[in-house]
Amino acid sequence: MQPHPSTSHPLAMSNESRALGRGRRFALMLGLFAAGSASVLIGMQVAPKHLAAAFAPASATPAQVIPERPQAAWVAAAPGRVEPRSGQIRVSSLAPGRIQEVIATIGDRVTKGDVLIRLDDKEARARLAAAEVEVSVRQRERDAQPETAGREDVRKAEDALHAAERAATNARFALDGLLAADRKASGNPQALLQARNQLAQADDKLRQERTALAMAHAKSKAPALNRVEAALVAARSELTLAEEMVEKMRIRAPLTGSVLQVHAKPGELAMPAAEQVLVVMGDLTLMRVRAEVDEQDVAKIKAGQQVFVRSTAYPGREFAGAVKELAPSLAMPRMGSRGARRATDVEVMEVMIDLEGTSPLMPGMRADVFFR
Repeated sequence: MQPHPSTSHPLAMSNESRALGRGRRFALMLGLFAAGSASVLIGMQVAPKHLAAAFAPASATPAQVIPERPQAAWVAAAPGRVEPRSGQIRVSSLAPGRIQEVIATIGDRVTKGDVLIRLDDKEARARLAAAEVEVSVRQRERDAQPETAGREDVRKAEDALHAAERAATNARFALDGLLAADRKASGNPQALLQARNQLAQADDKLRQERTALAMAHAKSKAPALNRVEAALVAARSELTLAEEMVEKMRIRAPLTGSVLQVHAKPGELAMPAAEQVLVVMGDLTLMRVRAEVDEQDVAKIKAGQQVFVRSTAYPGREFAGAVKELAPSLAMPRMGSRGARRATDVEVMEVMIDLEGTSPLMPGMRADVFFR
C-alpha cells in the first residue's frame, strides 16, 4: 500500500527543518550587518572631526605642510690626503757614485744647501786639485806678458769673476765641514751662523761679478784672445767642471724643511735615476690636502672657497682651509678603492686645499674635505 501524499515522512521532515534553520541564521546575520553599517554611518556624522577624518577617503585629506630643512653646512665632500704645502721633494743623485756617508736622519730640520748624503769624491777632488794647479800656471804665463789693448775691462771682470767663484766654493766647503762636525758632536752655533753669513755674502758677490762681466762684454768690442789668454780661459773652464763634479758628489737639501724619509745606506751605489729616491723632504710648517672631487660636484668648487677638513685620527676636530688650485681637467682617481678600473667609475678633479696655520695632521694621512 502506497503512503498518502499528505503524510510527512520522518526523513523528509528532518531535511526540511535543517534548511529552515539555515535560512533563519542567514537572515539574522544579514540583519546584524545592516544594523552595524547604519551605526557606523551615524557615528561618523556625530563623531568628532578627527575621528571622521580617520575614516574619510585619501582624496579628502588636506595637503600636509612639510617643514623646510635647514641649509646644509657643506655642498660637496671629497676624500683627500695630507701633504706638505711644498710637496714631498724626492732627492736623487746627480752622478753615479758609492755612498760614503749618510748625514741626514729622519726628522732632521735642515737648511737649503745642507749636505744630506756624501758620495765617494776622491777622484773628483783629485781632478779639482789638478785643475787648480793648471789655472795657477796659466795665469802666471798671462801676467808675464803685456796686456792686449782693448781687453782691459774684460780682463779685469774675468779675474774678478774667477776670484768670486773660488771664494764661494771655499765658503761652501767650509760650511760643510762645520755642519759635519756639528752633527757628530755639540758644535758652535755662532761659528755655524758666521759660516752661513759668509756663504751668503760670497754668493751675492758671485752674482754681481757675473753681471759685471756681461756688461763689460756688452760695452766694449774687445779684440780676440791671444794664445796665452786662451789657455787661461780653457784652464778656468776645466776648473769649473772639476768643481761641479765635486759638487755632484754632495747631495744637498733642495729646500729648507724636514727630512721625512731616508732610503740610503753607506756602501750602496747611487745612480742618477728618478726611480732611486735617496731622501724625501718637505716643509712641515705649512700643510695642504690633495683632494679628489667627483665629476658631478665639479661645478660646486671654485678657487678661494672655504672648506673644513676632518680626520679619523682627530675625532671631533675640524681644520679650516681654502681652495688654492683646481686641476684643468679630470683624471682617474688615485685615492679610491684599489683594483681594476670599472666602466662605471667616475672621473675626478684634483683640488689643492691650503690649511690655515699649523695643524697636527701628518703627511700621508687620509682626510675628508667638506666644501662650504
